Amino acid sequence: MDDMTDLPDIGVFEARYLAFLATIAELRPSLHRYCARMTGSVSDGEDIVQEALFHAYRRLDTFDDTRPLKPWLFQIAHHRCIDFLRRRDVRENAETEAEAETPDVVTPAAPVGAELGRAVEFLVLTLPPKERASVLLKDVLDYSLEEIAELIGTTVGGVKAALNRGRTKLAASPEKTPPRRAINAEAARLRNLYVERFNRRDWNGLRELIADDARVLVADRFAGRIADSPYFGRYQRLTIAWRMADGEVDGEPVVISMHEVDGVWTPHSIIRLYAVGDRIARIVDYDHCGWVLPAAASVLIQGEVT
Repeated sequence: MDDMTDLPDIGVFEARYLAFLATIAELRPSLHRYCARMTGSVSDGEDIVQEALFHAYRRLDTFDDTRPLKPWLFQIAHHRCIDFLRRRDVRENAETEAEAETPDVVTPAAPVGAELGRAVEFLVLTLPPKERASVLLKDVLDYSLEEIAELIGTTVGGVKAALNRGRTKLAASPEKTPPRRAINAEAARLRNLYVERFNRRDWNGLRELIADDARVLVADRFAGRIADSPYFGRYQRLTIAWRMADGEVDGEPVVISMHEVDGVWTPHSIIRLYAVGDRIARIVDYDHCGWVLPAAASVLIQGEVT
C-alpha cells in the first residue's frame, strides 16, 4: 500500500469536469482495459485513467476538435502507462531496441486473436512495453497499424515487428493468472480493522485508524482531505444492504464493497488503503467506476474465489 495517484486535491469535482466525463463515458471501459493490462492491475489501470482524463480536461483548449477524441485520450493514457512502468523499473528493452524492417505481412493473430481470454491477457505482462502495447491495441482493442504507430510514437514497420515478436512469445507461453503480491503485516492489520469497524458502523473507531491529514479519492466525485469530505456520511445514508470484506483482486490485497442482490452478497467495488506507519494516509474508492471490478481476472473474498 505504497503508491499514490497524481490527481490533485480538488474537493468536489466541478460540473464542467463531470460533463466532460459524461461525454467520454463509452470510452472508459476500453481505456481502462488497456491501462489495466499495461500495468497488470485493474486498480493501477483506473488510477492512470483518472490522471489521464484530468490531464486531458485541463488541455481541452489545445485539442484540435476536427480530430477524433478517442486516439488523443489513448495517447495520453499510453504515455502515463509508460511513465508508470518506468517508475516500477520494468524492463524497457522493446522501447529502445532497433526496429528491424519486416514484410507487409503480419504474423496471423490466431495464437492470440481478438478473442483474448482474461487469463491470456495477463500474459502480455511478460512482454516489454512496446510489444505489450502493440498486442493490446491490435488484438484486444482492434486499432489499425497506422493508429498504433501514431499512438505509441513509432513507424508502421516498428508496430509490425513488435506485434510479430509479441504474438510469437505469447503463443509459446502457458496461460497463468496474476501473481499474488507480498503481504505487509501492518497493512493487513489496518485493513482488517478497517473492515471490522466499517461493518460495525463504528465511525469514531474508523477515524482512530486514519491520519489527521489523510486524503480520500472517490473516483469521479471527490479528491481531498477526509476531514473535508462527506465520505463516511455517504455510507451511513445508504439505503441498500452493504458490508465490507477483506479480499484480493488480481492478487492485490484490497477492501471489497459488497452489496446484497436478491439475498446474495455480491462484490460491488474496490477500495484501496494506503498506509504510512500505523495509520491510513489515503483511501481510494472506485464505487462509481463500475467497469473496474468486472475487468479483474480473479476476486478472492473470505477464502472463496468469484
